[in-house]
Amino acid sequence: MMNSVTVSAELGLSLIVPEHGAVPLIASVDYCADDPYAIRMAFHVGGDEPVEWIFARELLAQGLTQRAGDGDVRVWPGDAEDSDVLNIALSSPFGEAHFEAPRRATAEFLKSSYGIIPAGSESDFMDLDREIDQLLDA
Repeated sequence: MMNSVTVSAELGLSLIVPEHGAVPLIASVDYCADDPYAIRMAFHVGGDEPVEWIFARELLAQGLTQRAGDGDVRVWPGDAEDSDVLNIALSSPFGEAHFEAPRRATAEFLKSSYGIIPAGSESDFMDLDREIDQLLDA
């Protein structure tokens, strides 16, 4: 591993359940310099192991101000301009989920991640030869 610096935070989210309202839960978000493009978000839903999603840091950052993503992960700000809501929609073959996250806390987490590796300089912190070797060895 090239780097091992990590930024972590816990966010109080709401799982939006149609016709039943919101279900509160906690998600852990992690950013590690070893994987400079990715955010890991683990949802603690009551089982032994959390449900983990990995997606682009840039996608999360774009979603703070505008709709972002058109695949399995979509992120967009709340409707009101001063809203502290960040919507996160996840889709998999097993189902779909819509979460509301605190927008300001998510922005602070991203700001901390930029303290490790500034936006746009992720490729400077990757050992591409090592990554290719790992893929070929798998």
